[in-house]
Amino acid sequence: MSLDQSSRMNLSAAFASVVVASVLVMLKLWALGETGALSVAASLADSAMDLMISLGAMAAIFYAAKPADEDHAFGHSSAEDLAALGQAVFIVISASVIAWAAVVRLLDPAPGRMQSESSGMVVMTLSILLTLGLVLWQGRVAARTGNKVVAADRLHYLGDLLPNIGAIVSLWASKSFGLASIDSVVALGAAAMLVMGAVRIGKGAFDALMDRRADPDIVAGIGRIADGWPGVHGYHDLKTRTAGSRVFVNIHIELDGDQSLREAHDIGAGLRRAILAAYPQADVIVHKDVAYPDPDEGKV
Repeated sequence: MSLDQSSRMNLSAAFASVVVASVLVMLKLWALGETGALSVAASLADSAMDLMISLGAMAAIFYAAKPADEDHAFGHSSAEDLAALGQAVFIVISASVIAWAAVVRLLDPAPGRMQSESSGMVVMTLSILLTLGLVLWQGRVAARTGNKVVAADRLHYLGDLLPNIGAIVSLWASKSFGLASIDSVVALGAAAMLVMGAVRIGKGAFDALMDRRADPDIVAGIGRIADGWPGVHGYHDLKTRTAGSRVFVNIHIELDGDQSLREAHDIGAGLRRAILAAYPQADVIVHKDVAYPDPDEGKV
């Protein structure tokens, strides 16, 4: 996949996120007015935060898609890591609020009564369907582009599913049995899942901002390609770092010093194309060194 295709997919996922979040906020505002349910209020607050995060994520993806310029020779993809780190923090805050509200409801000896539960259940079911559609598309985009912002956005929408299901169960239990706080246990489980996912995404974004090397499997794969490339007698100083969904690669290859400059260039250019074919999100620089014979070779 080319960088332009990758950017378009990332932007489509970000735009879809903003649209879905806006629709969910409007639907849940109406449902809250109809039902007065605390579970719906909590879900509304979560969707409002989702909208703010999604707007920030879309801005970060737009910025990261800008081509390299004089001031940013390696592009703007680190904006994705900054946004993902910020999203991870917001997700932890959101999970903490959900957990606190759940505990308060569990400890409340007289939870408030609800009304118009059927209308609320219809809205929450529609919210789940919209969220599922968004999560499926974001999952496809994140798998193909490796974009951390889309992955983080997908996580907090995925985490919304359990509270939404809990809200439906709570509304149903209120209507059928007069119970109003069954969703608290579900909300606590959702909060725990959100925190674990946020820690994983936050760590990945922090590692990228600290110039941590690429995934060991990618490093090993690049080494295998270089090892088997015709005309390459060896390689050294293979260095990688990640920034957003990009992987920056520097590799020194050892070539026959007696061949022509054109031949050496063709070998290096072919190797670079092979690495890019295997890892489309890579930015590859190949340095060419003379392969000197081992002084100990041939000694008995």
